[in-house]
Amino acid sequence: MSTSRREQTGKVISAKNKQTIVVLVDRKEKHPLLGKYITKSTKIHAHDAAEVCAVGDTVTIRESRPHSKMKSWEFAKIVNKVTAQ
Repeated sequence: MSTSRREQTGKVISAKNKQTIVVLVDRKEKHPLLGKYITKSTKIHAHDAAEVCAVGDTVTIRESRPHSKMKSWEFAKIVNKVTAQ
């Protein structure tokens, strides 16, 4: 049995709720008629048990068991930490 899970990388846009982050994941899709590449985005709610993420961080999340109605992803690692100013 394989334990590989899908992973996505995106930017944290909200970290207000306890143990929950909202990650904006961008992707490029080719327009079927024009042939141009269009940037589309998806907001994904993810579980952050340690509460280490902040708004602006670039993070990797992975698919997991459902934690709640909206959360079926969990925080995996921080790719780029935003600096406090």
